[in-house]
Amino acid sequence: MTTATTTQHSASVLFAQALRYENRADPYPCYEQLRSRPVVCMEDGTWLVSGHREISLLLRDPRISADRRNPQQQQIRKSLLVEDPPRHDQLRRLVTEEFVPRVTGMRDHIDALVTGLLDAHMSEQPGQLDVVGDLAYPLPVTVICALLGVPREDERLFGSLARRLTRGLDPVDTQTEEELRELQQARGELIEYLEGLIARHDATDGDDLLSGLMRAQGPDGPMDPVDLRVTLGLLLIAGHETTVNLIANGTLALLRHPDALARLRTDPELATPLVEEVLRYDPPVQMSGRSTLADIDLAGTTIPKGARVRLLLAAANRDPHRFPDPDRFVPDRPDNAHLGFGGGIHYCIGATLARAEAQIALTALARRLESPRLLADPPPYRENAILRGPERLAVSFDRLVPDSRMT
Repeated sequence: MTTATTTQHSASVLFAQALRYENRADPYPCYEQLRSRPVVCMEDGTWLVSGHREISLLLRDPRISADRRNPQQQQIRKSLLVEDPPRHDQLRRLVTEEFVPRVTGMRDHIDALVTGLLDAHMSEQPGQLDVVGDLAYPLPVTVICALLGVPREDERLFGSLARRLTRGLDPVDTQTEEELRELQQARGELIEYLEGLIARHDATDGDDLLSGLMRAQGPDGPMDPVDLRVTLGLLLIAGHETTVNLIANGTLALLRHPDALARLRTDPELATPLVEEVLRYDPPVQMSGRSTLADIDLAGTTIPKGARVRLLLAAANRDPHRFPDPDRFVPDRPDNAHLGFGGGIHYCIGATLARAEAQIALTALARRLESPRLLADPPPYRENAILRGPERLAVSFDRLVPDSRMT
């Protein structure tokens, strides 16, 4: 076996190990070994990029495409998440102009939702909390549905659909035939629902995001119905699934680092850098896919044109060449240029909203749960390897401290 073949085999084995469910609670040792070669080709021809410098360069390189689908799928309309310029820029501009003004000033609303969720749950089951089911999931789904104009009674529908659809982000060879069939069914259900929602919406009177997108005018006029549906689906699913993991991963980090929890309890301003450290230390999105439009020389090797590329964001976030003592959780880490929200033209549109939800939720948990402790460590994790987070996060505590701001 040649040196190149041995390297490809080793990378393939390590990447497969990182995706295995038994390593879901801690894939970082696999990432650490992969970083020994920050750019490497696997046996199937996919290139893995794990270095912070290398990923940062690729995220801003016009020779790399966000579209990593099979060529046979090219006729399918794409969301801006996997679209390239100039079409990406046109769609993103329309969405950003409608999204950002509505997100600005939502902190009080988010704060009230967090308070209500904690108070309502504690009246039913005092002393124990599933951070995922009782807070991390219902908070962002309520926020994004209200923002978009989805009826409150339809929120539960998206819990089921989102879980089934996000499993489809993982490599196909990690999914069962049943999961693949379920994915196709979920896509059909989402399309049917969104088409009905758009048909029922009154763009002339509504002040929600869907109404705004229906009225928005780009260089070529308003979004056509298919673009509108695809964009709406992206915002609904991506708008809450990643935030669920961010809040859960952040809570887990705090409970494993009681000094940080104690600091946040007395200093709510710490929430801002702390959430950035969660995004670095244990990001909700572990990796992203790309493809190359030309040969790219990087880290002493050449990624050829037409290659599939996996950007291992979580590995780059613990790159010791960029972050001192990268495996340590430092809640006020300076110069924290993490890749938790990606980078370049595809930087997460919802980053501001996700940050606000996580900052408010984690601060409330630190302030109001007296002596919180994990009931299972590690907790059970979701099947998803790419959108990685606990399935449940059971916490016990002595009491729910009344919200002093309400007295």
